[in-house]
Amino acid sequence: MYQRQITYLWVISLIGVTIVLKFSPFFCFLRYPANITLLRGNHESRQLTQVYGFYDECQRKYGNANAWRYCTDVFDYLTLSAIIDGTVLCVHGGLSPDIRTIDQIRVIERNCEIPHEGPFCDLMWSDPEDIETWAVSPRGAGWLFGSRVTSEFNHINNLDLVCRAHQLVQEGLKYMFQDKGLVTVWSAPNYCYRCGNVASILSFNENMEREVKFFTETEENNQMRGPRTGVPYFL
Repeated sequence: MYQRQITYLWVISLIGVTIVLKFSPFFCFLRYPANITLLRGNHESRQLTQVYGFYDECQRKYGNANAWRYCTDVFDYLTLSAIIDGTVLCVHGGLSPDIRTIDQIRVIERNCEIPHEGPFCDLMWSDPEDIETWAVSPRGAGWLFGSRVTSEFNHINNLDLVCRAHQLVQEGLKYMFQDKGLVTVWSAPNYCYRCGNVASILSFNENMEREVKFFTETEENNQMRGPRTGVPYFL
């Protein structure tokens, strides 16, 4: 009996209370490499892993930074974007004023730390906003981009949708702009163990018909709550 093959695409930053939680998608990839694709997010960087506890956890558990160093070296090999059936572009953050075509993404040198500016940085850090074109991002990296930018990018590249993560969405999934040419999919329920948000998974069948599955925090995850204090920007 034929069983339909399912491919899973992670567009999120890998964040968790422990190393195992952070790297569970990598373990899935090692076990099912033909079914798992991992995209790099802004937290897959040496700088942010030193700010948000991963570096300290490795030091505390192993007595040195070797585990952290090996893990962050792996980050450099993650791909920056993915295309589903030629019509859906998946990227962690958003668009860039330096990127007009998908071919320009393909030639970005990605085997390095995430830079502080430029197209690589923008793909990791940019956010959609209710504007027309571009604006400076309050994050200090990437850009805010609007409806006209997204519509033109989709038209030039024959896309129906830009699918991204990067921003907390209380309802788990949110379409942007009048033509719904961009969607934010958030898959971390009760983010930081305190936000109370729903999470979602967006799936496409062989006909590119979309289905959204919403879910909430599991009891097991609820019992793994870490300290409630944290860097505000983490939200």
